[in-house]
Amino acid sequence: MKSRSNRGLLCNAAIVLALTQFTPSADASDYPSRPVKIITQGAAGSGPDVIARLVAEGLGRLWRQQVLIVNHAGGGGVIAARAAFAAEPDGYTLYIPTITTFVIMPEIQAKLPFDMARDFVQIGFVAETPMMIGVSPALGVKTLREFINAAKKRPGELFYAANNRGSLPHLTGELFRSRTGADVTFVPYAGAAGGLQDLMGGRISMIVESVGALSGAVQGGSVRALAVASARRLANLPDLPTVAETSSGFEAVGWFVLSGPVKMPLTIVQKVNQDLNRVLGQQGLKQRFQDLGAVARPMSPEETSEFIRKEEQVWRPLARQMGLSAQ
Repeated sequence: MKSRSNRGLLCNAAIVLALTQFTPSADASDYPSRPVKIITQGAAGSGPDVIARLVAEGLGRLWRQQVLIVNHAGGGGVIAARAAFAAEPDGYTLYIPTITTFVIMPEIQAKLPFDMARDFVQIGFVAETPMMIGVSPALGVKTLREFINAAKKRPGELFYAANNRGSLPHLTGELFRSRTGADVTFVPYAGAAGGLQDLMGGRISMIVESVGALSGAVQGGSVRALAVASARRLANLPDLPTVAETSSGFEAVGWFVLSGPVKMPLTIVQKVNQDLNRVLGQQGLKQRFQDLGAVARPMSPEETSEFIRKEEQVWRPLARQMGLSAQ
């Protein structure tokens, strides 16, 4: 009886904490009445930066206010998160973190001064960017199953390129290894360009990167796309199978959400969510996202938070298993 009572008290405390994360009394009828800043961890011209600028452009037109992108690159996302954490929770400083901010940064950075679940409110989901698995045409395989079989026959002999250790492409490659039994060896690169060069030179057999990063090489014939790691086939690549068609349940996508400092007024959270989803529903923005290998996914704040929790359950244990956790 006592343990059941304690669980009830903890549950009630969690509900109270969730409700007190917002300041519900603020009036959002005139929001925004001045320029809004959006912090991004991407450098100018990077994927996160481009996504953020498209969102800012759409919101700016809707609000008839300037929406300014503030780049805080570096530190594995810590610099941007710290700046967003320190901002006033008035709705005039927003933040677009990526998947790595939630599932990798807390694992590899010791003693962070903030907690992504406790100190930020999730406003809405922006977009996802599926990972793609490609191989050198010279390898002679045409399907993902053929590649998996080749890797099993030549254990440790086939190398795969992905971004630096702890990046989503790296985690995707290791998840692919564990789920399929393909014995491939990771070679880190500081971006897609070096990996593509070595793939074309025959030094690397496979590459894992976002659809947007590989689309040019695939179209040019220097990379053969074997599969995309989205839940469903992409509308603009209907003939490209998903990894899940070979390895059931496999999914690996980068993603971006719109967040704000905790205690941001609930009325403003709701307004920004509605306006964000309105912008994401515009056909022009959907097409521009598609050109970047991204897919818009409007969600409510609650759906966004639940999505993040599920992703953490997939990736954070894998990061620990790979030895990425801070010592």
